[in-house]
Amino acid sequence: MYTSIKPGQPWLDTNGNRIQAHAGYMLIADGKYYWYGENKEKSLSEWEIWHWGVRLYSSNDLYNWKDEGIIMLPTPDDPDNPMHPDSKMDRPHILYNDKTKQYVLWMKIMTPECQYMTVAVSDSIKGPFEFVNKKLHPGGMNSGDFDLVKFEDGHAVIVFEQPHSNMIVMDLTDDYLDTTLTYSTHYERPYPPYVREAPAVFFRKGKGYVITSGTSAKFPNPSETATFDDIHGEWTIIGDPHVDDAKKTSFDSQISCIFKHPTIDDLYIAMADRWLVDLRDDMPNGVEYYAARFDPDYPMSEERRAWIKSLPMQELTAKPTALADYVWLPIVFENDVPKIYWRDEWTIEEFQ
Repeated sequence: MYTSIKPGQPWLDTNGNRIQAHAGYMLIADGKYYWYGENKEKSLSEWEIWHWGVRLYSSNDLYNWKDEGIIMLPTPDDPDNPMHPDSKMDRPHILYNDKTKQYVLWMKIMTPECQYMTVAVSDSIKGPFEFVNKKLHPGGMNSGDFDLVKFEDGHAVIVFEQPHSNMIVMDLTDDYLDTTLTYSTHYERPYPPYVREAPAVFFRKGKGYVITSGTSAKFPNPSETATFDDIHGEWTIIGDPHVDDAKKTSFDSQISCIFKHPTIDDLYIAMADRWLVDLRDDMPNGVEYYAARFDPDYPMSEERRAWIKSLPMQELTAKPTALADYVWLPIVFENDVPKIYWRDEWTIEEFQ
């Protein structure tokens, strides 16, 4: 039984198995915490099996997690189905719709031809979820990493990376099953690794925040925080929230969700994945790795550039993501600026 959180250490469920909720998100329902994400239990090589559905866990204390099963099943016998294990399903995100009384699940799908969203619904958080829209291109666009944001008045938006281009905020329909034509464009960047992905949106004291990572495959890179008053309005960049992060790798992780504790005032938890658990300290961060290849103006010596270009990406990143760990850290606010400090171990009770 766990009594603390140890970032970057293997985390087992109540059956003694590794928790498989990668690129995960948190939802509160029926008086419990529900953590769900990509089930990577069979992903011993992501080039063969990218995922094995969406898995759900429940907890009363955020430490000990019960496996509630696979709530969106894979379809290994149907290669044309978005849930086929090699379809590269990413970042499942669930919103509860108060009007329709349904849980709505969005997932990003990557194929060699395009990237799109797929949408499913269930009357229960425990599923099973059934498709209502197998192939959705928001606003006719290809779509990458994303977040779903529900406001207090019930309306919701999707925030997604338009691959290798910019970040889009687009309103959802009232039933959360589709997008409208209302959208705004943010974070326009020329190419990876500078294009932002993995948006995680949260709110505090009437101010909106979004933390993103750069686009550098599974190589970790510096996170970046932006603030806004209106999510469709101007975003102001305020820097990397990770403090004393010498390697500029977001503590070797990528944030997927910022979770506000429901009863402890001002406790926000950054949920992140450590995709490469055996990354050597001398490895370049994601910005360096891609800049060495695509940005001749990036400041580095020619010797280092040549060495980085010699590193084989597939060999370095084709690791068993079934063994990826989680990095959960509390966010503290200094003059209303979010900061994330490394902790080997911490407890929820410290913030009560």
